[in-house]
Order: sequence, then C-alpha cells, then structure tokens
Amino acid sequence: STHSRPKCTQCIHTMSPPSLPLALLALLACFSPAASLTVAVTGATGNVGRAAVQRLVADGDCARILLRHEVSSGSAVPPAADADSSAVASYLVGLPGVEAVRGDINDPASLRDLLVGCDAVIAAHGARRTRKLSDFWRDPTHDPAHAKNVNYEGMKSLLAAAAGSGTCKRVVRITGKGETPWSFFSILLNGLGGMAKAWNYEGERLMRACSVDYTIVRPGVMSARAELPPSSLALADNGGDLKVTPIPPGAIADLCVDCLRTPNAARATLTAMRSAEPGAGSGSWGQLLAGVRPDRRAFRSDLLEAHQTAVRVGGTALALAGL
Repeated sequence: STHSRPKCTQCIHTMSPPSLPLALLALLACFSPAASLTVAVTGATGNVGRAAVQRLVADGDCARILLRHEVSSGSAVPPAADADSSAVASYLVGLPGVEAVRGDINDPASLRDLLVGCDAVIAAHGARRTRKLSDFWRDPTHDPAHAKNVNYEGMKSLLAAAAGSGTCKRVVRITGKGETPWSFFSILLNGLGGMAKAWNYEGERLMRACSVDYTIVRPGVMSARAELPPSSLALADNGGDLKVTPIPPGAIADLCVDCLRTPNAARATLTAMRSAEPGAGSGSWGQLLAGVRPDRRAFRSDLLEAHQTAVRVGGTALALAGL
C-alpha cells in the first residue's frame, strides 16, 4: 500500500519558492535553522532510547517509537531511572511530537509502518535474554527474545524497512565491541547472554552491506551511575580501539542524535568512551564528529564461528577451573 508522510505538529518542513535564484536559496539556507527531522526509535523505553527521544523532542524533532503494548494516556511525570517500560512508554507518548507505533522488532510489517515518512532511525533495541537450562536440549534461537532474532534478524527486517521506505536516509545502531571473541568479557557475555555480542556484530555486517547509510556506535560500559567529568568524551572512527570505560547512557543518546546531522558520520563505525583520564577528552560530541571519516578497512566476516568456538572452549575452561 502507498503511505503518505505522517503529519507532526512539532515538525514543520518549509519549502522555498522555486522561482528564487539558486544562489539566493543557498544563501538563505546558511541562515535558516536546520530542518526538523522525523526519527523512528526502537528500544525507546530503554535507558539510551528514552534519552534519545527526549533529546529529539528538545531539538524540535519528531519521534516515532515502537511499542509492544498499547499505552492509554501520556503521563506528565518523568519516570524514575529504574521505572518499568510501561511507565516510560506512558511518559514518552505524552511528549510533544512523539507518536507510538504498535509492533515488535520481530514483526517486519510493524517495522515498515514505523518507518513510514521517517528521515532516520535510531536502533536502540537489544537482546536481554539470558541462557536457560533448557537451552542444552532445545534450540534457543526459536525464542523470539534470543539475540539472533533481536540483534540480527530484527536488524535485517529494520534495514529492509528503511530501504523500502523511500525516505529513511540513516540508520544509527548501538552495538558494542564485538571483534575480540577470545577476550574474557566476550566469552562471559556471549556465554550468559545467548551470543548477544556475536549477533550484534553480525547485525553490523548487515548494515555495511545495506544501501541505506549507517552509523554504528560502539559504546563503553553504559551505566546510569557513571560520571562524566567536563571535557572527557573520546571517539574513534573506523571501529578504532579505545580503553573501555563507563559512560552514561544519556551521553550515548546524545551522540546518536548528533550523528543524524553529521554527513561525514555516514557509513562510519564509531567507538565512544569516556576518556581514560578525566578532562583528557573533548567537551562535546560535535567537536569529535567533525573529524570522523567513513569506514575504510575491511571488517572480518568469520567472527561468528570464532565467537562460538571461544564460548565452547572458554566455557569448558571456566567449568574445569571451578568458576
């Protein structure tokens, strides 16, 4: 079916008269505020997602958020940091310029509905399923909450919806450091979390092969309790390596939103951390984004098998060590 661009009272797109000379239009553009965007957000009730929606609203943009359940009315009271997803959803839908779309990352049709008329999408969803005892005799990937379905198949459907929308020009995705399958933390997180890091990396590979421009954000350890001293932001492009440090989810949300209006961040893999030493970094993502470039190296295509092998070998070693 043919969809029209959804109306959003918060987002007014202006059109210049076609009769004006091109040079005058260019001059006017230099002094005009940036055009407002309509941005889809998955994982909107999570720590990064909710902060991204709030930032979009503060910037005068529109947000279309994917919710699994209906929300009856918006709450004017900001939810606590540890509030459940229903409380967060109720608050978000009450914000100006926010529209809820009923659906799920495992439902391709709902993702197509979500992206109708959107300029970009921030993919802040992630698998939270932990390994179960039944996984030893049943295939865990049959569970819709498994990392393969959320971090990989879900991204495949989201990218297809973006490519088919005709309007979505950027997909911003939060992943993680997934190129070190033999590290202790990779083995631990993959082993306990159903190969979440491995499937996140496979989702990255889908993005690099997609026709829609992407920005992949690999954050440090996100924690609401993490402190962020002034001038302590660090960023590396090309999937560069930085010392892993704690960073507030709100800072990562700001980076995701800032990337939307940074042309040179298109088709880039960004590692985002708090600087190893307080005050040794930058004061804003904008300063750092000005210097990033698109990916210019080949990313490995054999890491899924390496992650699986590392979990088998590492899990056995941990079991023998009594850990």
